[in-house]
Amino acid sequence: MLVIGLGTLIVPLDTSVNIAFPDITSSFAIPITDIQWVVLSYVLIYVALLLAFGKLGDLFGHKRIFLIGLAVSALAFAACALAPSYQWLLGARVLQGIGAAFVLSCGAALATALFPESGRSRALGVYTMMFGIGAAAGPSLGGFMVQAWGWEAVFWFRLPICLAALVALPWLSDAQGARRTGGFDLSGALLLALGLAALMYALNRLRVDPVSGLLIALLGTLALAVFVRREITAAEPIVPMAAFRRLDFSVLNIFNTLVMLVGFAPYLIVPYFLVRVTDYSLATSGLILAISAVGQAIAAPLGGWLLSQRPLSLGASAFALLGAVMVALATLAIATWSEGVTIATIAGPMFMQGLGLGLFQLCILDVVTQRLDVRDRGVAGSLAQVSRTLGVVLGATCLSLIFAHLRQSGAHDGLDEMTAFLAAYRMTFFIAGGGLLLCLALTLMRPRLWFNADQ
Repeated sequence: MLVIGLGTLIVPLDTSVNIAFPDITSSFAIPITDIQWVVLSYVLIYVALLLAFGKLGDLFGHKRIFLIGLAVSALAFAACALAPSYQWLLGARVLQGIGAAFVLSCGAALATALFPESGRSRALGVYTMMFGIGAAAGPSLGGFMVQAWGWEAVFWFRLPICLAALVALPWLSDAQGARRTGGFDLSGALLLALGLAALMYALNRLRVDPVSGLLIALLGTLALAVFVRREITAAEPIVPMAAFRRLDFSVLNIFNTLVMLVGFAPYLIVPYFLVRVTDYSLATSGLILAISAVGQAIAAPLGGWLLSQRPLSLGASAFALLGAVMVALATLAIATWSEGVTIATIAGPMFMQGLGLGLFQLCILDVVTQRLDVRDRGVAGSLAQVSRTLGVVLGATCLSLIFAHLRQSGAHDGLDEMTAFLAAYRMTFFIAGGGLLLCLALTLMRPRLWFNADQ
């Protein structure tokens, strides 16, 4: 688990790159708007390739795919840090996205293979904990290193972590259940990659050019529709579509996207609140934002232990509902912040939101790995990661548009800058939290979607 954890940690630690954006912008003398490609060139690639690489792991061995991911990531970190130009940096980020896809696609499968099925939930709890640790440590480590050594440090510091995991890899068990047989559907993989990448890019374009964004989204939707049709009849599909015929399974995957959409709100908007409304230092603000990630790191292993106990005969779906409700209520509590808000008032909802996110992410991973055939563990872990990342990107797009529209409307109504900001801030969080609660309430009209559905 230590080897898997070390290897996995290099991906969530990418949050350290955000703090280096100003230094990257000035170093390469690029417009601020161009910095988005540092994120897009990385995220688009790894989301587009995750499911295909998960399938490769199921066919040829999860440990082998994980090893390739670590090796590619090590090369990518060095290439990013040594980039002589902005174009070189973007190319290296593409390589880093490929490495991340290899690593993430098989991490959960490797973790569950170390234990019997009775210990699956606890193994996934420890595995999920690494994402919370990375999200909490990334920004603070990044800020310190950029200040001391420049933007290159946010890539250099992950290289020894990656190499340590590579060196320790011989100690990683080769245990894997029965592997999938047959060939790899390359055409299906290309359709899937095109569809996911197009949809992700369309979400980014909608903010600046709605027409082109909709056209790209249409292309992505068409590619995914052709992919689904192909998968239904394929002898060895990349994604076993039969699992989606169960309504509860489909609903849980949809809610993975919705919960992450709402859960991204504090990371997107709270930093502006802390800078504009409070007098906390940047260091204190960074610690406040890390509270949610700490909650995630605590909730994941705790949730894994609870699931292994199965108290009151409740399964992972019921605990996922609890996590989603916690995220929604915490989001509504964050909406009540105003001028003069205390640290205690801020910390409580942020921690509760993190607990909810950590519990939900663990549960969705547990449900997906349980429902799909044990020979599809790579695809199962990848599916959870894809729907999660789609939620984050949707949150960045939708919440930004809502907040900007509400703030502009307030200014047009004659409100001063601070009043317009606070009104838009509160309403955005009320819409996010209230919308999630409403969606949850509607699904409770069919309680079996959540309760004992996975028994």
